[in-house]
Amino acid sequence: MKKQRIYFDTSVFGGYFDMEFEEHTRPLFQRINNGEFKVLLSAVLQRELAPAPEKIIKLITDLKSEFTEFLEENDEVLDLATEYITEKVVGQTSFADCIHIALATVNRADLLVSWNFKHIVNIERIRGYNSINIKNGYKQLEIRSPRDIMNYGN
Repeated sequence: MKKQRIYFDTSVFGGYFDMEFEEHTRPLFQRINNGEFKVLLSAVLQRELAPAPEKIIKLITDLKSEFTEFLEENDEVLDLATEYITEKVVGQTSFADCIHIALATVNRADLLVSWNFKHIVNIERIRGYNSINIKNGYKQLEIRSPRDIMNYGN
């Protein structure tokens, strides 16, 4: 079976060390290290994490290269992210979040994972992003929190 390609936004890496989110984030990273998923990384993620503590940077650099894929921003991604703003799914201050969504959409990620409940993992926002995705010929993007992809066994 083909590995799921999962796009992580910045909040997932921070959640690894956050008492509120670590219970569901750490097992997700264990599953990655076991080779269950391919993690999609991006330049916007790198920019957002540049000022992060060393332990968060190490979390990314310790990911095995065979379990990661780097996505490039391009005009198609930026146009789609801009349309999310233009169509008022979120405000202009959430443009980086829109780039995360657009990168995952354009690159056909199986899932986008985030702890950002205000701008990303939010049913109204998800409907807005996906209505624009469908209008532009893309498939719907599954957007979930790490809690939603816990492995509860057989």
